[in-house]
Amino acid sequence: MTLSKSFPENLPVGWRESLRGELEKVYFKKLIRFLKDEWNTGQIIYPPRNHIFSALQGVDLPDVRVVILGQDPYHGENQATGFSFAVPNSCFPKPPSLQNIFKEIEAEFKISLKREWSDLSGWVKEGVLLLNSVLTVRANTAFSHRDRGWESFTDRVIELVDASSHPIVFLLWGAAAQKKKILLKNPRHLILESAHPSPLSAHRGFLGNRHFIQTNEFLQKSGSRPISWEKTSSVSQMISEGR
Repeated sequence: MTLSKSFPENLPVGWRESLRGELEKVYFKKLIRFLKDEWNTGQIIYPPRNHIFSALQGVDLPDVRVVILGQDPYHGENQATGFSFAVPNSCFPKPPSLQNIFKEIEAEFKISLKREWSDLSGWVKEGVLLLNSVLTVRANTAFSHRDRGWESFTDRVIELVDASSHPIVFLLWGAAAQKKKILLKNPRHLILESAHPSPLSAHRGFLGNRHFIQTNEFLQKSGSRPISWEKTSSVSQMISEGR
């Protein structure tokens, strides 16, 4: 199945109807041709083809409550899942940025996370959109699919979320994510910015940013339930409940 034939029918109804028009745009057609050329010439592309749209498949447009913006997928084998910052539970060691995210959650809520649960599917089930600005990457080559059209697509996704009538929290970590702030015009929403959780910058303002507590406080004040940040994986939740 090619990407063009599966899109947008592989998305939940909210995204499907809102993004259908992207198919006919010049940038999207060029993007599809580029991806086909990559696959046809034997390039290894991450995430696997059936996970490229995982972020949108996991949370439909009307259900988004929090957005965490990343850059492009992890480019190592068995890492990229289609969710920003997440890796499979079986992936070891965990990426340093994700480790710092977990460290901040532990500090804010005075808890100890089981860091083996790293697919972040628990967050997704609660309405957290884990969106990268670029949705594919060539194996072992960071940023290799940058400026090929994905940015136009994900900018449209961000604009659609921004147009939502219910309050949403946007977490913009690092300069790349913060550049997307220009797309956010809805005064209903909360925008939180800090340094990126990468080890190169986490000490410059990510660690100690209290974004997870601030997110929950905003959601509760807006009449929405808080995010259970400790439930990083729906798999771990099922195990703890004896299922």
